[in-house]
Amino acid sequence: MKAASLPEVTLSELDGVRYLHLESVWVQGAMRIAKPRALELEYIQRMMAWMLWRPTDELTQGHAVQLGLGAAAITRFCHQVLRMRTTAVEINPAVIAACRMRFRLGDDDERLTVLNQDAGAWVRSAAHTQTVQVLNVDLYDHEAAAPVLDDERFYADCHRVLAHGGLMTVNLFGRHASFLASAERIAAAFGRDQVWSLRPTREGNTVVVAARGVVVPDREELIARADNIEKRFGPLGVPARKWLRMVRPLPPPAAAA
Repeated sequence: MKAASLPEVTLSELDGVRYLHLESVWVQGAMRIAKPRALELEYIQRMMAWMLWRPTDELTQGHAVQLGLGAAAITRFCHQVLRMRTTAVEINPAVIAACRMRFRLGDDDERLTVLNQDAGAWVRSAAHTQTVQVLNVDLYDHEAAAPVLDDERFYADCHRVLAHGGLMTVNLFGRHASFLASAERIAAAFGRDQVWSLRPTREGNTVVVAARGVVVPDREELIARADNIEKRFGPLGVPARKWLRMVRPLPPPAAAA
């Protein structure tokens, strides 16, 4: 996409929350000014549900990658709170500049890299094969109408960049007719037994979780993980016990038809 065709970034503020927009009224990201490390938007909170699938002793280890920066909420959380090695890939330089200036995204350092690149090209690169433990995909267009990248090749590339045991979360519109088609494309790349979804938010966002070679533990272990996550990070917008009640497997293909 040429720079001239990229949408302009605008900001708004209401009740102590700063919002990022891309040439529309649709919110592309948000930050509570007094709590910049907290996850303000409900769907962004659910994008962190991958934490339930990771063993407690590995929770903050590895490389976390965000495709689509938004208002940098996930990037800030992974880098500043979880203290993971963190990479964000964002095609619009104006979004990066806004996040640096107005959304508390720090400069690159030994753990943080922000790339002004196309997300599809990044996951296609052979150099990134099996280098990622956590992949967060939030690539909606400026009208929030549909994912920018949503084909089988893209999800196959996402699967390839994940290391064994790696996890991907994807923001989709669960109440949109395209949801089941998108979920089926993810299942084709990852295997149906490695794909789950959470219930839609009030706004209709549905987070899909996909894994590469993850063995799901028994219920007691999942509850223990959720308790640990919420004890450590709950005040920052990480309601892990609530997520556990929302998780469901994908419907069988016949139901998706």
